[in-house]
Amino acid sequence: MLLKHAASTTRHRGIALLGSLARITPLRSLVLVILVLAYLLRSPIYGAYDFASQRHPWSVQRQLERDFNPTQDELACLNSTAQSKSAADAIPNVVHFMYIFQAPLAQKRGMQFDFLNYLAVRSAIVTLQPNAIFLHYAFITHDGAGSAKMTMDPSSNPWIRRLRKHVHVIEHYLGDTSGHDIAYLADLRRLQILRDNGGIYMDMDAYALQPFTNILNPPRPRDVVLGHEGGNRWGLRNAIIAARRQSMFINRWLAEFETGKPRKDWTYKSTRFPKSLAVKQPNEVCALPPSAFFWPTWTWDHVEWMHEPIDKDEAKHWQNEMDNNGGALFEGQLAYHSWSRMASERYLSKLNADVIRKQDTRFNLLMRRFLEDDV
Repeated sequence: MLLKHAASTTRHRGIALLGSLARITPLRSLVLVILVLAYLLRSPIYGAYDFASQRHPWSVQRQLERDFNPTQDELACLNSTAQSKSAADAIPNVVHFMYIFQAPLAQKRGMQFDFLNYLAVRSAIVTLQPNAIFLHYAFITHDGAGSAKMTMDPSSNPWIRRLRKHVHVIEHYLGDTSGHDIAYLADLRRLQILRDNGGIYMDMDAYALQPFTNILNPPRPRDVVLGHEGGNRWGLRNAIIAARRQSMFINRWLAEFETGKPRKDWTYKSTRFPKSLAVKQPNEVCALPPSAFFWPTWTWDHVEWMHEPIDKDEAKHWQNEMDNNGGALFEGQLAYHSWSRMASERYLSKLNADVIRKQDTRFNLLMRRFLEDDV
C-alpha cells in the first residue's frame, strides 16, 4: 500500500513538473539557454574578457610596456661601480625560497610545489652557485590555521626530493592566518626571513639567469637591492630581493605590513609601498633598472611574447643573444620573473620537461639549461 502511494505521489509530481516546464515562456527559455551556455563556456568567456580588459587603449599596460633607459644610479647599482669592497660587509650569497602548502595537499590541477617551482630552485643552483639554499615552507589547514604541522613530509614530493641534497628545508608556523590571503602571508614572511638572516629572496616563479655577484655589495647606507617594475618604473617589486641582515629599509617595510592600515589592493605593500619608501629614503636602497629582474613585464603582450612559438631562425637569434649575455635575453638581465598569476592559465600550466626541450619559445630557451638530464 505504501509503495503504491509513493508511486502515485511520484507520478503526480512528474506531471506537475512537466506542466511547469510547458508554461515556461520563450523569453524564459532563452534566458535559461543563455545561462547554461555561459556556464559551459565560462573559461573562454573569461579569457576574452581578460584579453579585452588588458589591451584596451586606456589600459595601464601601455605605460608598463613603454621603452626606458637605465639611469646612471641604476647602472651604478647594477654594475657595482660605487660599491664597498669589503667582502665581510656583502649581502650573503644565500638564497631563500618560500612555499606555503594548503590543505588539501592533493589538488585537482596537480601537485603543490610543481615542475616550474623545481626549475626556479634549479636556476638558483646553476646560475648563482650560492653558499646555501633554504626552502622555507608552511602549511595552512582547511580552516585557515597556520600553526599545524604538515602531515606530509616535503621530501615525498618528487620535485623537492630531486632538490633535497642542494637545499635546506625549513618548516615555519604562521599562527593565526584568518583574514589574510596566501600572497600577504608570503610577502610578510619573506621580509622577516631577510631581516633575520640577510641574503637573496626569490619567488617560486622567478628564475636566475646571471650571477648576482655585482649587486651583492651596495655602498652603505644602502643595504637592500630591488628591481623596478615596468618601463614607467611604477613600483619596486618584492619577487626578488637582496638585503643585508637587519636592513633598515626592510625594517621600515615590515613596519608597514605589521602596523600599516589594511588595503584591498594586494600589490600596494608588495610593489608600490617600497617604491614610495625608496623616494623618501633613497640612500637606503639600490634600485635596479626594469630589465634587471622584471622585464618583460606581466602585460598580456609581454607574456605572449615570452611564450609564443618561434621559428628556427628566431630561436637561433635568441640563443646567440643568450650566449652573448651570459644566459639572459638582454644585457643587464639578471633574472626573469614569469608572472604566474598572469601566465599560468594561458601558458605555464601546459609546460613540462618534454615541451621545454622540444618547443621553441623564448621562455623555453631560457629554461633548458636548468633541466637535469633524467627529467
